[in-house]
Amino acid sequence: MHKVLFATSEAHPLAKTGGLGDVCGSLPPALRELGADMRLLLPAYPEAKRVAGSLRAVAQVPLTISDVPATLLEGVLPGSDVVLWLVDHAPAFAREGHPYLDASGEPWPDNAQRFAVFCDVALALARGRTHVAWRPDIVHCHDWQTGLVPALLAPHDDRPTTIFTIHNLAYQGLFPAETFTTLALPRALWSLHALEFYGQLSFIKGGLAFADRLTTVSPTYAREIQTPAFGSGLDGLLRERADRLTGILNGIDVAEWNPATDKHLAQRYSARSLARKKANKLALQQEMRLPGDPERPLIGMIGRLVEQKGFDLALGAWPDLAERQAQLVVLGGGESRFESAWRELQRRYPEQVAVHIGYNEALAHRIEAGADMFLMPSRFEPCGLNQMYSLRYGTPPIVRRVGGLADTVIDAAPETLADGTATGIVFDDATPAALALAVTRALTLYADKHNWRALALAGMRQDFSWRKSAQEYLALYERTTRQHL
Repeated sequence: MHKVLFATSEAHPLAKTGGLGDVCGSLPPALRELGADMRLLLPAYPEAKRVAGSLRAVAQVPLTISDVPATLLEGVLPGSDVVLWLVDHAPAFAREGHPYLDASGEPWPDNAQRFAVFCDVALALARGRTHVAWRPDIVHCHDWQTGLVPALLAPHDDRPTTIFTIHNLAYQGLFPAETFTTLALPRALWSLHALEFYGQLSFIKGGLAFADRLTTVSPTYAREIQTPAFGSGLDGLLRERADRLTGILNGIDVAEWNPATDKHLAQRYSARSLARKKANKLALQQEMRLPGDPERPLIGMIGRLVEQKGFDLALGAWPDLAERQAQLVVLGGGESRFESAWRELQRRYPEQVAVHIGYNEALAHRIEAGADMFLMPSRFEPCGLNQMYSLRYGTPPIVRRVGGLADTVIDAAPETLADGTATGIVFDDATPAALALAVTRALTLYADKHNWRALALAGMRQDFSWRKSAQEYLALYERTTRQHL
């Protein structure tokens, strides 16, 4: 049985800003069910402490960059039997709100110090430098916030195996060069082969350059980040380590996202009762103050209103698509320029476009169930979850052929429609014209009720459970541990 220290800055329901929180809240229980001995390590944000419930202090951990020791609090990840460890260090984590941003939306100025504290505690646990008897044979780190751990463990012969997962390479943890000195890091790590990146300190390079194995959250993204277009300046390093890089597709919480049991829906349904889905469409039209029409195609969009997600492409395409009399429901928040543009589009097309700025989990479920199709035109997408939710809810997705979208959606070409494997609409170019053409293709297919129903049912048959992904991680743990010995 592998003993795994799972280090992350987010894990649902304790802390979540995006897909990282979803993955790290679901993967440890799935690994635990398969027999792994898991310890989930997370910063003790105030919200995390509240949600975690009963906690007890199990160790005081001296730190290299602070005179104030960290306290290790132990509990259980809610809804599972995974042991939870929270790193309680008031100077770093006793602040309300977003894990990384202050009230004005800017990164906390001491983020480097905060997550260096977190890495320091992970390092102490990995090396047995605490009073906790349990010691891992694998340390699985996630994204830049944990990047120092593989780098600091690398010189030690008695260290555990290290795995580093890239959830989004665009977020790298870059800080001014002087931060390197402030954190009292070993001088040997200030090198272009280590943590230095064009004169800055890069946390993520610690994971990329030193972990025994690298993973990303989809096979296609693993290939994409080895190219200049998607590599964010690190494609050379990733090509150099390509033999250590594996893409493992994320799963989804199939209990939480299940139209047959979803408590948020006006009408629950399944593949055997797909006709009931229409009640959710009418309820969504009413909720979003759109004309109620069961035959009028309704498109859903959910996500951060940022350029990466392609919401600007949809804005540019909508004037052409409006003539098709489709409706569009948008849920998301992000850059103010996009929020304003979407509000303006709603004002121009009040009977076709409905926008909810912000995030609402229950509404997200109702959009997945109520929409006829789901639009996800991302410029890049390491994995993506909403397209998998859409498939599960019988809501064929319209996606760009990138990252995890390419790995999860099969385009409705004549041959795939004929053999029953098609699950959605896939397009290539990141332009409003290409998006409009893809949506038009979906609307044309929607008018063919027989083929559209077959498309929806094919999506509902897909298996995106975490158990499948967890089995791949366990196989990777086994291979990497054998090679490390």
